[in-house]
Amino acid sequence: MMRIAVWCHDLSDSYLKKVTQLGADCIDGVEAPTVPGENYPDLDELLKIKKKVQSWGLRLNRVSAILGAAFMKGQEGGDKELEAACRTVQVYGEAGVPLVRLSFHNDTFPWMGKHLDAVHRGGYTMRGESLAHAEDQSGPPPLEELYFWWERLCLAYKKLVPIAEEYNVKLMTHPSDTPHPDSPLGGLNFHRLIDAFPSPNVGYLYCCGTRHEAGGSALILDEIHNYGRKGRIFEVHFRNVRGSLPTAGGFEEVLLDDGDNNMFKILLELHRVGYDGTLNPDHVPTLEGDGPDNGQGLAYSVGYIKALFAALAAVA
Repeated sequence: MMRIAVWCHDLSDSYLKKVTQLGADCIDGVEAPTVPGENYPDLDELLKIKKKVQSWGLRLNRVSAILGAAFMKGQEGGDKELEAACRTVQVYGEAGVPLVRLSFHNDTFPWMGKHLDAVHRGGYTMRGESLAHAEDQSGPPPLEELYFWWERLCLAYKKLVPIAEEYNVKLMTHPSDTPHPDSPLGGLNFHRLIDAFPSPNVGYLYCCGTRHEAGGSALILDEIHNYGRKGRIFEVHFRNVRGSLPTAGGFEEVLLDDGDNNMFKILLELHRVGYDGTLNPDHVPTLEGDGPDNGQGLAYSVGYIKALFAALAAVA
């Protein structure tokens, strides 16, 4: 059964009460500085946080381990960064947190697009990107730089995968955002990851929005069918987008009902491949009347996903 995850805006009783009332099931992104620790999380403090989240009937679902600039660039201090990432995965496994996202320094190499604030119905705004208005026309980084980045990624995974297997952690990677063809995880390398590391503990934080930006709705359905049948989708960022880089030369992020994707078709395909993980609406816009925690946008997003769940139950 699929569930709804929301970001850890904070760990106050007020916020946890709110997301429980909205119908969320899980909390994502409880990590430094929320979790104290020296270079890696303190297990006892993490368990206290987990207990508090569970006291509201929620599940601590997804956290991150970070590979910094020194490691990804092969610089002095990189070994310590990798060691800290390994220890981080171990601690999360000891705490029984099921999902760890591996995040990297500079995994996009932005060079083509220009970010913009796109305005939509009623005046709500969300992020967009345009190739036509790009200020940096220097082109992609040299292939040697991309190859080196991939080598460093593989080196990290060789260390991390055995730890993930030992401590029953699912180690997942998010595609490059923005997914330009020459971004490290925007094209072939995104597909190559599970080929290079065939462990069942290695997979994807599959982002519908980012993958739409790379190729549209058909690409999303194809990749869900491919990765989902292999059991390699561990979590889904459930986002909608208008336009894509190859078809429109840009894109705009939008509310779940306001873009090119038929979100019910995506949900149905996830169901067909047996996906039973979490959906996180991820990029939640600020709507009229919102406070600092984007409560109105979050309420809309969770409510929309719950309505899709009800529709799926009626036809499945």
